[in-house]
Amino acid sequence: MRLLLEVMPPSPGAGDVVDWSAVTAAWGHGFPEDYREFVRCYGEGAVEGFLALLIPDTRFALDSEGMYQETANARQTWLEDAQFHHSEVIDGVDGENLVAWGVDAGADILCWDASGADPNAWPVVVFRRQGYPHWQRYELGMTEFLLSTFAGRLEENPLSGTDVWNMRSVEFLHRRDETALRAQGIDPWTGAPDPFAGMFGEGA
Repeated sequence: MRLLLEVMPPSPGAGDVVDWSAVTAAWGHGFPEDYREFVRCYGEGAVEGFLALLIPDTRFALDSEGMYQETANARQTWLEDAQFHHSEVIDGVDGENLVAWGVDAGADILCWDASGADPNAWPVVVFRRQGYPHWQRYELGMTEFLLSTFAGRLEENPLSGTDVWNMRSVEFLHRRDETALRAQGIDPWTGAPDPFAGMFGEGA
């Protein structure tokens, strides 16, 4: 986590408090320790206005944004791809046990393969919409995957856009901070006046 904090300093209002006992009971499993530390230090937010990082909730509603919705999207996308390719497993991915922890502006979904009993051993699985093969498995934890992506250490960019690939440093904004800036009419990623301020009810 120390290296991640150096490469991607949290915004001033970052970090979320999660009742992990309640979350574990609701989801039926725990979550990796590095991810739990990430939530404590960063929480729910975005990187470079491109990659959104999610936190779990105990309210499961498919019509809402968040980890549960994106997990359902990932599993459904895997199922559709598996049916198309006439296979139950794509590149070593257990699609029925995917848990999404991130999404990006390229419509990619970043997940864990949560089929193992030990969350700390879960590999990262990425659905890359604009790449082939669409599904890639990485034997890395969530924070190591982020660091490897930011540093460009993987064999290729795992995402559909280059916004967070091979960057010396990246900016993280907690969702609260991003929302507050937009409510003030400020583009949170440039600091300039937001030309779309007020168009979607922010600050109303």
